[in-house]
Amino acid sequence: MATVETGRNAQAAARLAVFRTVIAGQGLEGFIIPRADEHLGEYVPPCAERLAFLTGFTGSAGLAVVLHQRAALFTDGRYTLQAAQETDPSLWEQCHIIEASPPLWLANAAGKGARIGYDPLLISEDGLGRFTAAGLEMVPVAANPVDAVWPDRPAPPLAAAVPHPLERAGQDSASRRMEIGDALAEAGEDAVVLTDPASLAWLLNIRGQDVPFTPYALGFAVLFADGKVALFMAPEKIPAATAQWLGADVTLQPRTALSAALQALEGKTVRLDPATAPVWFAQVLRQAGAVLSPGADPCALPRACKNVVEQAGARHAHRRDAVALCRFLYSLNPLREGETEASAAARLLSFRQQADEFRGESFPAISGAGEHGAVIHYRVTAETDRPLRPNEVYLIDSGGQYLDGTTDVTRTIWTGPEAPPALLRDRFTRVLKGHIAVATLQFPQGVAGPHIDAMARRSLWDVGLDYDHGTGHGVGSYLSVHEGPASLSRAGRPVALCPGMILSDEPGYYQPGEYGIRLENLLLVQERDVLDTARPFLGFETLTLAPFDRTLIEPGLLTEAERVWLDTYHARVLAEIGPLLPPSEQAWLEAACAPLSNEA
Repeated sequence: MATVETGRNAQAAARLAVFRTVIAGQGLEGFIIPRADEHLGEYVPPCAERLAFLTGFTGSAGLAVVLHQRAALFTDGRYTLQAAQETDPSLWEQCHIIEASPPLWLANAAGKGARIGYDPLLISEDGLGRFTAAGLEMVPVAANPVDAVWPDRPAPPLAAAVPHPLERAGQDSASRRMEIGDALAEAGEDAVVLTDPASLAWLLNIRGQDVPFTPYALGFAVLFADGKVALFMAPEKIPAATAQWLGADVTLQPRTALSAALQALEGKTVRLDPATAPVWFAQVLRQAGAVLSPGADPCALPRACKNVVEQAGARHAHRRDAVALCRFLYSLNPLREGETEASAAARLLSFRQQADEFRGESFPAISGAGEHGAVIHYRVTAETDRPLRPNEVYLIDSGGQYLDGTTDVTRTIWTGPEAPPALLRDRFTRVLKGHIAVATLQFPQGVAGPHIDAMARRSLWDVGLDYDHGTGHGVGSYLSVHEGPASLSRAGRPVALCPGMILSDEPGYYQPGEYGIRLENLLLVQERDVLDTARPFLGFETLTLAPFDRTLIEPGLLTEAERVWLDTYHARVLAEIGPLLPPSEQAWLEAACAPLSNEA
């Protein structure tokens, strides 16, 4: 193993040395490498995994900075341990992206006025502005220098774009395009440039297979105020049936025609999202003489507010997903001989694959036993795979893509057979209390996710504990498992929650080197009738249906209201999922969902 590791480090050092030679030849003192593609999304095609190629870090969020003598990798709290494990510390300084701002680090390390290169297709205008504000001279490059040192870089994906039928979408594309077009006209804008493939998928009712785990068809579009669309996508990706589905008001052009089409918008007022669109678009439009109107992607908020058809689809998808998850949890009792993190995740996937309309995982399952559970976004590999052992904590965070919905659920399990330690039960129950606090919340319309995040942490804060990630993220409708614009996070934008949004509720606690705890359900925002108030109120409907591990709960820490919620939730799981299971699994579920109230 040491020899393999030494060889990898040598290859990483050689790549970095060649990369430094390339940027020096371009007159640059440094270069930034975000983990991004041309759409600035979380899940990217293999050809865009430049950060992983250069650094070895395979997480879904991060940024590297390379200078002639120093290099740093910036990640958030989800990936701190993973980054340390996957990269060579002699090459890459490890930095927390919130505690050590990349622009300030770079300004201190390179000096103000340093010429730092960037790929304008891989960073937003807002993101670039943070570097220029630090006094750096940011230099756009036409060709990404990582590609020059990546000889076997994969080709761009060319999977077919396919129709997403009306019985799944709940609204036809023409009416969606007209609604957004009318909003543009009302704002005095002639067009909007759409760079987020989720917006294309929602607006045009199409799906694809261009990136792992998320049914995107990668491309760009210009939507005009009259509801017509210019779609820029490789022609090979548009079969005749899809072209017919899109209709005459959607014109198809190759990706190579995009620059000329933007230049043709001279004199037009064009909306562009400075937070999510690559800065290249703003640069081309300004050079062409267009009038930029900075504003949010107009598809983002209506996409997040699922219509009644999409809401019904989410309920159906979660019910099928619950059957697979409950069968999996049953299979862990008792532990199978030779069970490992990888074999457990594979079995859960096999159960999901038996469900109608399943199309794949919504993200790589996080299957972490013992100390691996403390790595917030741990990904098991052949090198890290280890057995599930008796009397330890096992965390499984997973999800599925179904034609009618996207799921994401986390359960934390005690493997037994001995009873878990009292301190562990305390920590688990405090996380559960935080989960219940969010799930049961009712709040006035206008409240945003950052306002709710603290409620999930209070029970942990009471004893001086916390967790280093947000409490919840938005989830799409057979789209991305991480969807904006709303989230339950201190670091999130203050976007008011609206009926139809689906968000995760996933507080946690992590003891490095020992275990991790996370409890996650998906919640649907709904209107609430509150007596004696004229102000609209909202609340949550829980979509996920799977038992929490009762052996890890300390009943005395729960209030009466919390115990009632838990018993009611478990009764619902048993009633809805029990009849869908074989007799032996149904008997197990009945015991797993037994009332807790009499154990206080």
